[in-house]
Amino acid sequence: MVQIVWFKRDLRLKDHEPLIAALNNNHDIIPLYILEPDLWRMPDLSFRHYRLLCEGLTELNQACERAGQSLVIRVGAAINILNDLCQTYDVRALFSYEETWNDWTYQRDIKVRAWSHLKGIQFHEFKRNGVVRGGGSRKAWSQQWLQSAERAISQRTVCFNSIESLSSDILPTPQQLGLEHDGLLDRQSGCRKDGLGLLDSWLKGRGSDYVSTMSSPVTAYTTCSRLSTHLSFGTLSIREVFQQVTQFKQQLKCMPIQSRPIDLRSVNAFLGRLRWHCHFIQKLEDEPSLEFKNLHPLYDRVRQSEFNQSYFDAWANGMTGYPMIDAAMRALIETGWINFRMRAMLVSFSSYHLWLDWRQPALHLARLFTDYEPGIHYSQIQMQSGTTGMNTLRIYNPVKQAIDQDPEGVFIRSWIPELRDMPDAYIHSPHLSPSKMNGYPMPIVDEVRARKHAAQTLYSLRRSVEHSQLSKPIVRRHGSRKKLRSVSKKKPHPDQGALF
Repeated sequence: MVQIVWFKRDLRLKDHEPLIAALNNNHDIIPLYILEPDLWRMPDLSFRHYRLLCEGLTELNQACERAGQSLVIRVGAAINILNDLCQTYDVRALFSYEETWNDWTYQRDIKVRAWSHLKGIQFHEFKRNGVVRGGGSRKAWSQQWLQSAERAISQRTVCFNSIESLSSDILPTPQQLGLEHDGLLDRQSGCRKDGLGLLDSWLKGRGSDYVSTMSSPVTAYTTCSRLSTHLSFGTLSIREVFQQVTQFKQQLKCMPIQSRPIDLRSVNAFLGRLRWHCHFIQKLEDEPSLEFKNLHPLYDRVRQSEFNQSYFDAWANGMTGYPMIDAAMRALIETGWINFRMRAMLVSFSSYHLWLDWRQPALHLARLFTDYEPGIHYSQIQMQSGTTGMNTLRIYNPVKQAIDQDPEGVFIRSWIPELRDMPDAYIHSPHLSPSKMNGYPMPIVDEVRARKHAAQTLYSLRRSVEHSQLSKPIVRRHGSRKKLRSVSKKKPHPDQGALF
């Protein structure tokens, strides 16, 4: 008898509940990863995501080999692959995590559940990151999440019985999947060992000024943990990160304040963001249509005019004439990562100043973020676009943000070479010194006028009785609830988002 452990976005052996459950049954195990070409042809996935996946798979295979059986990689549709294995082996059970990813994987998992029922194969799915499937009310969600995060991690040694004749397919090249190089030049690693190193270095000093420096792109690359990519691909789990940080927090409390490599305020802020990470994924789990439809239906009435492709192209290529917007976009294209404040500002500018419907910008950013996590991505896109009906409108002024977060223009000059010789007095508004712009474009919209139009339109809509009535069930279904007892009870930081 054989069991299959189906790895998806959980590229690790530690803290892997489906794997431990299968091991406890004492049957032979096929550790399986299915590379699905149709998934990788979806418009939200990209070359950079695939490169990270391949790195994670290489490392996972090495870990599996050390445990006695190579990772079995098969290329094709999931049901076809599972059928083939069932024809060769006496497969009795399938183990995997529940997956809250894009709509394609949602529909695929429905089909696999139906297939397993038809075949009489037990399909055991486990909660991922404390996200609850079919949970209904959010009233007890925070405490349920905390219980999940605190649950002891199994220390059982992973040991596979080698199964003869198991083979793997050769992974397709990015080009065979239609994934072309997308401008990425300097991305972080997708390997678990590097993720563990990032966590260790953050706790031992890199995150010492986390709370005060995470908003500025000048400092965020260093002081943010940069773990979001590893959590998205599952090379690290939320639980192991939470427990390691919590344990380190207890050690900090025993140290003299002056000897602490990182302060408790930063640690508490980080722990809070781990919960928010899962809080936003829960929104998509509860409302899969978030990927496509406005959460609040009344916003279907706004931004209905023809999509302005020239505005979108300028925004997508970092050529809007607003330096902080363009520097953030160019940095994202080349590195695959920017901090939360810059992400929010990019979305705010496209939604309010350029008055673009959020769907095309959302796909563009999804392809660029190496830490793309659909539950967080679409929840945040709609929040920053003002279409949730329950969140405060934050219409960022890109000039003010530049002055606040990059007062000397360090970040701007590093990503916009045209402006490297621009005097400090004009670095945030270079159009006031056109002779020094070196081909950099003039602003494509009037910032004040565009912001005023967006605010008037949306606040007028929000004051209506119909808006209020439609918002109530949204708040009941998706609003956050009671704060956790083990994290800070202070008011959330303005950048209390879902990446780190």
